[in-house]
Amino acid sequence: MDIKKDVKEQFGRNADSYVNSKIHKEGKDLYKLVQIASLNGDERVLDVATGGGHTANAFAPFADKVIAIDLTPEMLKAAKAFVKGNGNSNVEFLAADAEKLPFSPEVYDAVTCRIAPHHFPNIKSFIEETYRVLKPGGQFLLVDNVAPEKDSFDSFYNTIEKKRDYSHFRAWKKSEWLEMLESAGFEIKEFHRFEKIFQYDSWCKRMKLSVEDKMELNQFMLAADKEIKKKFRIQFSGNAVTSFQGESIILKAVKY
Repeated sequence: MDIKKDVKEQFGRNADSYVNSKIHKEGKDLYKLVQIASLNGDERVLDVATGGGHTANAFAPFADKVIAIDLTPEMLKAAKAFVKGNGNSNVEFLAADAEKLPFSPEVYDAVTCRIAPHHFPNIKSFIEETYRVLKPGGQFLLVDNVAPEKDSFDSFYNTIEKKRDYSHFRAWKKSEWLEMLESAGFEIKEFHRFEKIFQYDSWCKRMKLSVEDKMELNQFMLAADKEIKKKFRIQFSGNAVTSFQGESIILKAVKY
């Protein structure tokens, strides 16, 4: 299947869910991302895969201009309503592909991307494009879910994400992010790891999972071995999954 078609379909029908999602709207990672950015108010910021518009909304008061792009028109519409509703008039919205950015080289002071790259089928193209559109000394500010370093844990996490959301491509390991960014010419300036508790019902509801698919995924997690259940802190009420723990990274990389 065409993963980008899947992304547009999934997020097109779930746009409002992401605008109103507490984990996207109120995550402490968003505050931290703004905090580690070095902005003086004159910058042009590109927010890639803006989703519900939360990152563009957070950066708008600290930048001269924010361009928010997304592959999905319905997402852009929902994000625009959210951002404009918060009184931010310096944000523009554009339908564009993260892996083929429609901009000239070296035009942005910062590029942000939050909780999205695990949907990108050609992650290295995204990184190369980010590097290309940044000015020398420009900042790449990233938040995304990551997979553990151990292969069996990596496989489990990416499997459950794919079962929940067919537009999921891959959550990368922390080591893979560092290698890809440094190979592309970035220097890592800040790196933070944090834990995320996923409430099973809301995690499934956000993707409008059917009752059958939700039960199948529950059974898959129920059947996991003890080591995996321990690693992901999978919690049950009887035979029903109630929550589990994942991990994410926040990083700041600079184009030298």
